[in-house]
Amino acid sequence: MSYPPRYQPTFAERYPLAMLAAVVDFLSVVAVGYLAHLWRFGSLELDGRYTTATFIFALLVMLSLLMSGVYHSWRGRGFLQLGGRVCLGWLVAIGTALSIVFLTKVAESYSRLWFMGLVTLGGTVSILLRLVVFLALRQLRSAGRNLKGVLLIDSGGSAARQLNGERSLAENGFRLLTSLHFERSEEWLQRLVDQVDEQGAHEVWLCLPLTAGDAIRSVLYALRHRTVEIRFIPEWGDLPLLNHRISHIAGLYSLDLSCSPMDGPSRWVKRAEDLLIGGAISLLILPICLVIAIAIKLTSPGPVLFKQYRTGINGRKFKVYKFRSMVVHQEARDEVTQAKKQDPRITRIGAFLRRTSLDELPQFFNVMQGRMSIVGPRPHALAHNEYYKDLVESYMQRHKVKPGITGWAQVNGYRGETDTLEKMQKRVEYDLWYIDNWSMWLDLKIIFWTIFKGFIGENAY
Repeated sequence: MSYPPRYQPTFAERYPLAMLAAVVDFLSVVAVGYLAHLWRFGSLELDGRYTTATFIFALLVMLSLLMSGVYHSWRGRGFLQLGGRVCLGWLVAIGTALSIVFLTKVAESYSRLWFMGLVTLGGTVSILLRLVVFLALRQLRSAGRNLKGVLLIDSGGSAARQLNGERSLAENGFRLLTSLHFERSEEWLQRLVDQVDEQGAHEVWLCLPLTAGDAIRSVLYALRHRTVEIRFIPEWGDLPLLNHRISHIAGLYSLDLSCSPMDGPSRWVKRAEDLLIGGAISLLILPICLVIAIAIKLTSPGPVLFKQYRTGINGRKFKVYKFRSMVVHQEARDEVTQAKKQDPRITRIGAFLRRTSLDELPQFFNVMQGRMSIVGPRPHALAHNEYYKDLVESYMQRHKVKPGITGWAQVNGYRGETDTLEKMQKRVEYDLWYIDNWSMWLDLKIIFWTIFKGFIGENAY
């Protein structure tokens, strides 16, 4: 294959590294099969059935890793992403092996301890080998070796500014050769082609707005005789994105701009988290709830619980439960007056409950019902939603997930009264950041912080 004059092929372009990695995986599983036999039986000599099983499992691992995308280029990817694909590949291989054993009814012919040793040690070796290679590549690339040269087409947006100042490009396997500000002219397109040849660029990154479809076509046409890789990095501008990603729907690629992360397995993880943690907390707080209920009943007339409709996931209404902290009163129709400092409606026991957030404890019943989550955006009154949805951009995107008893905004100081538009904007900003970055570990961190600093705050009254 011929390359442009300044083009320098990378190491991966010269040698079939994917094939080499597959062979290494196959051989390492075979070696681990022998070691597992030594651990279980005290001998490295495998009889016929163990030899066959070892080689078949090694082939299954190699094919499973191939299907999970492990042998694709690592350039630009983090190790956690790579490690996740390796784990997925091994799980598929293990599941396939167990299915074969079950269907052929040969389970009694093999030692379970041998198989456990094989998969445990084999999976560990597979991860560690890749970690060593990943760290070695990062060190090599930090020293300026094995990098792909990138020519950046800049339209003056935030993505281009970030890439121009990105220090970790080298660690990810790239180096910025030059940046060309986009112009709509034939002269500029010719200059682009000349720069690709002179700089020896491996890739061209187009940082252009979504409206620049004709510009993208002109660049593709100008570079039609070059084998350089071309990537489109959209300049989103001020678009309020939420969990944006690329999906494959009905045979077409979809650029999802605003989607909930609570989809597929994530939804089940979130629900399991709520049931396990929420169930345990519900049992622990039962005595506290009983004492609070008695105190409310003895100190003021009216019901123990306060019930009010709030907006839940996907905009559906649900009834939220709280311990009553105010005297019974009648609000004007479609109005909800937020509690203020020294609010005369708040009872003496209610002031304590609100200050310590103990009035929120009945919402664990909402969690067990599946209408709320332990962690999520706090549900606002219906009247507040109607008022703020036109004042705060992306306000209603908070309702793409279940509302929570506590949330990212609350542990960062935005709880209690939102008496200014700025406060509500900041609360929504934190809520949307949580939705965009959700993980089980983030939930656990918020729960931990809530215990130590989220229950009591200067805005709680």
